[in-house]
Amino acid sequence: MSSDPELLELARLHGVQTAYRDAWGDDRVASPEALGGVLAALGAPLAQRSDAAEALRSKRRELDERLAPPVVVSWEGKEVYVPLRLPPGTGAFAAQLDLESGDRWLTSIDGAALRPGAVAGESLLPVVESVPIGYHHLTLEVAGRRSKVLIIAAPRRAFELKQRGLWGGFLPLYALRTKDSWGAGDFSDLERLARWLAEYGGGLVATLPLLATFLDREPFEPSPYAPASRLFWNEVYVDPRRLPEFSGSAAARALVESSEFRAEAAALADLGSVDWERTAKLKRSVLAELAKSSLSLSDGRRAEFERFLKAKPYVQEYAKFRAVGDQHGSSWQSWPEAERAGNLADADFLPETVRHHLYAQWAAEQQLAELAAAARSRGPGLYLDLPLGVHGSSFDVWRFPDLFARGSSAGAPPDALFQGGQDWGFPPIHPERQRERGYDYLIASLRHHLAHAGLLRIDHVMQLHRLFWVPNGLPATEGVYVTYPADELYAVLSIESHRHNAALVGENLGTVAPEVYEAMDRHNVMGLFVAQYELDPDGPELIRKPPANTAASLNTHDMPPFHAYWQGSEIADLQALGAIDAEAAARDRERRGRLRARLATAVAVTRGVSIPGDQTFSQVSLALHEHLAASPAPIALVNLEDLWGETRPQNVPGTHVERPNWQRKARYSLEEMAELPEVRTTLERVEELRAEVRKAPDTIAG
Repeated sequence: MSSDPELLELARLHGVQTAYRDAWGDDRVASPEALGGVLAALGAPLAQRSDAAEALRSKRRELDERLAPPVVVSWEGKEVYVPLRLPPGTGAFAAQLDLESGDRWLTSIDGAALRPGAVAGESLLPVVESVPIGYHHLTLEVAGRRSKVLIIAAPRRAFELKQRGLWGGFLPLYALRTKDSWGAGDFSDLERLARWLAEYGGGLVATLPLLATFLDREPFEPSPYAPASRLFWNEVYVDPRRLPEFSGSAAARALVESSEFRAEAAALADLGSVDWERTAKLKRSVLAELAKSSLSLSDGRRAEFERFLKAKPYVQEYAKFRAVGDQHGSSWQSWPEAERAGNLADADFLPETVRHHLYAQWAAEQQLAELAAAARSRGPGLYLDLPLGVHGSSFDVWRFPDLFARGSSAGAPPDALFQGGQDWGFPPIHPERQRERGYDYLIASLRHHLAHAGLLRIDHVMQLHRLFWVPNGLPATEGVYVTYPADELYAVLSIESHRHNAALVGENLGTVAPEVYEAMDRHNVMGLFVAQYELDPDGPELIRKPPANTAASLNTHDMPPFHAYWQGSEIADLQALGAIDAEAAARDRERRGRLRARLATAVAVTRGVSIPGDQTFSQVSLALHEHLAASPAPIALVNLEDLWGETRPQNVPGTHVERPNWQRKARYSLEEMAELPEVRTTLERVEELRAEVRKAPDTIAG
């Protein structure tokens, strides 16, 4: 069926690529089963092989009868043209343009006077010569048919950081420990970290996604990249002691001061890893008491709460969704039919549980806003992370069921590290449905983050162009690529980045098509420069200089810390997991040995001294941090755990229960790491070199 011309044409019309070039340069042709599975997930009526011909006819009719596309991009708000498919003999018809400002433009258009479009059968409607930057709505009425078009008038380039020579530190918030932590880092700890980095000159602090997750019931999932929503924060990161209601709640204070609570908090703080369930339960017990006191808020606090509810249009539904989940103790897929379908009018939940979730989100928003404002006074401030997807049992999939493609999972094709490919287990966003919805969900997700972030990392930036879909029931090796409307997505990103004065960074690691790099450069989306990917024991250069439009770091959260990389210890782990075979492991160890030797020689030559063997690693680590800091990259990011030679990873990609991901705390508390000589030495040197970059802005223009 893969050679069936009707199936291939149906795939083309749905934006499904029937073949792709893999990491080894070979062409992989989609199987009939893979094409059928993905097309069915996209909504094509393909119950069996013989349905392809009728499905193709249906799709062609749909496209022929569509008066106008749902979205049109106007770069810089100029030359707004809308391609139309008009019935033969169309005369005058009405057009109405509603600008985002509220202004309205009305006119009657002569269909016969329109100029031909680039595609046969299309006409081009010139709307206006220019429109303001923003989201505008065009309504057309032709021969009794109405069509609505979203016009996205966007700056061609995303917001650009004015500061140069910026740097900051990275640490997952759950891993951050202070003397006041209750089992995991919180927003108060993150504020302390930002202040401490600022003492050295660091203008930003980076961490993993801070979004809500499922922690205290099924489906339990602490991964920050499988959140319960991209629209709400994780209440575990709230510090109840900093909330105004805490001082006025005798019950909350008595709870926190009780011997049982203090013993549990101390026990959780002593653990080397976050016990998510116990920590969430402990934090929730205090927030629940504070939520009760929210019934008697002062007039000022009541007004703040009402403003929060108005600014977050989905928060009341989210609170009810979580309350119903708490009551059932299970994911929404097992709820009664009406509740699964989104009707919670007769659902079984406790009002006080709804109040708890509303209060917890309000508290999280307040504390994050406060620390973000303080951090922004010293630089870009927070460097947040927007994950690619959400958990399949998330609020988002439940609330926007048409937006997510059931029957497939997002993933990645086979490569040298994952020869079987990757199936990430969450449903991909339907490209056409998000266009029809006017990108409301994407805009809401971006605004949720950009309200506080001076810098935002876009996970798996290739998603803006194409995404690897794995049909349910098939292995990841059988996945296929589905294309996305890149221009429209970049336009939304550009508008929102300018409205929030925040720069964008696209995660562009792994196999990335050339057109992705070209688009990132065209739209001013910074890429990543990761030294552990770039080091080459055999090339003409040991490591190249980070390009001028990148955020440079030694590694990422998905990689072994540099000391583990130096030792090659992750190679044995990958072999134990079955990700690589013995031959590949031996080859990798030999290559890593050559890399160590070349690094040691290069550093000794640069330093002009003979380095004792026991100091080789620390000197190499410092030299690489210096290399990144002295580069023209706008951002240099320091993984704080590398500064003391951590060897344990935060995450081992491709594993779930096989390795303890997303829970390991930092070896040292913030107070302890601040006293480590190797930490102080590296941060001081990074600031010294970044200051030199700031003094010579012309050197980073190219």
